[in-house]
Amino acid sequence: MYLVVTRSFPPEIGGMQNLMWGLANELSKNYMIKVFADYNNNHKIFDEKVSFSIERVGGMKLLRKYRKAQLINEYIKENKVEGIIADHWKSLEHLKTNKKKICLIHGKEINHEKGTLLNKRMLEVLNNIEIIIANSQYTKDLAIKLGVKENRIIVINPGIDEAQELNKKTSGKVESLLKHKSPRLITVSRFDKRKNHEKIIMALRNLKQIYPGIVYICVGYGEEEKNIKKLVSELGLQPQVMFFKDISNELKNALVDKSNIFVMPSTVHKKSVEGFGIAYVEAAQYGVPSLGGRDGGAADAIEHKKTGLICDGNSLDDIYSSINSMLENKKYIEYGKAAKEQSNKFKWNKIIEEYKKILS
Repeated sequence: MYLVVTRSFPPEIGGMQNLMWGLANELSKNYMIKVFADYNNNHKIFDEKVSFSIERVGGMKLLRKYRKAQLINEYIKENKVEGIIADHWKSLEHLKTNKKKICLIHGKEINHEKGTLLNKRMLEVLNNIEIIIANSQYTKDLAIKLGVKENRIIVINPGIDEAQELNKKTSGKVESLLKHKSPRLITVSRFDKRKNHEKIIMALRNLKQIYPGIVYICVGYGEEEKNIKKLVSELGLQPQVMFFKDISNELKNALVDKSNIFVMPSTVHKKSVEGFGIAYVEAAQYGVPSLGGRDGGAADAIEHKKTGLICDGNSLDDIYSSINSMLENKKYIEYGKAAKEQSNKFKWNKIIEEYKKILS
């Protein structure tokens, strides 16, 4: 039996939640799996449908990690456990066991300056476990720079589920909604600084001079939403920008499918960094190429000048020229075909083989 210890798990929505769900679900096809996850108000219906055991831990956030660690320590004493797979170094920090430990690292959660208290705590955990799985080469290099022992780190990109089959009715509604709007750019992400919505919108102001029918679809929510909408208003781009939030996966996927380019030229903002960018691969499944930023792990998800482009997300000129070069002569069609083909290597049935090598 293996324990999966995570702070992020469905029915909560998000990239980390999808990653830990996919990993636990695929592992459960080959191993006995028990998940220790944080409490969620709507977890009961979700938990009843899965084929493995999930134990939810609630209570105040400050005390929850200690309570969860205590429950796991007690469980290990009473059951035959081969090892522990954790989503975050903090999920392992208070476990008292010599069982094999594997920790996933993603980017921003390890990005603490050398010598700081958080850096020392992180190194105390990561340099005393067997295996660290980085989501990209960028994240591995970052970890080494911050003091994590290189010989413990391997790179395994996040996996994705099979693309959801699109509902014809929903696709038809989206096509009707976007009628006469072309070309179509889309971002599916939280509204935060590193995702770079602002520079895309500023580039859009110039792009609309060449492409009067251009539209930019923003799917998500977050602390920067108010500022982004204010910028759209100031630049008079309301006809060119569409906002969606709290929508179904079905509608989100249909919007991606009907778009031409997925744009997310991420940057580093304070400690926050895009360690991989699973959204690029999810878009690729629908034959949509991406524009990613060179800061972070986008290069593991996007093959430059084949499945999309990597640009300098700090440069408005580079973002503008990159989008324009993909739109010229509809270059995005060629990139999109290659992106769809490449997305197959990220399917969970292939990615899980890398995990099985470790566990065996």
